[in-house]
Amino acid sequence: MKLLIINGPNLNLLGKREPGVYGNQSFEDFFSELQMKFRDVELGYFQSNIEGELITKIQEADDIYDGVILNAGAYTHTSIGIGDAIKAVSVPVVEVHISNTFSREEFRHQSYISPNAKGVILGFGLQSYVLAIQSFL
Repeated sequence: MKLLIINGPNLNLLGKREPGVYGNQSFEDFFSELQMKFRDVELGYFQSNIEGELITKIQEADDIYDGVILNAGAYTHTSIGIGDAIKAVSVPVVEVHISNTFSREEFRHQSYISPNAKGVILGFGLQSYVLAIQSFL
């Protein structure tokens, strides 16, 4: 099994940004834990604050990975392009969010990713990524 985790804008600030919402662990440290926990899964990781780079990475994942775990951050609520990219590829995508987006500002209740995603996992902190990996197993 080969899975790619893609994180969008500001997720490079995990551990520093709003710890009450996002926790105090960096994603790099958490990714190391994921690799140890899921030794039989080849995990890739990509993060960008740039929408076009996320779209390109989703397109590149097609026929290379068995699945993509995508936390598009704020682009979830604004990017028709990311939603279209997911629709255009055959690789299944699971949308994840660290926080429960439905318990936050109303603009976060809209997702342009969900209609084309295999599934959505949100509100379980960094464990949302663990649940997403398990969904592919």
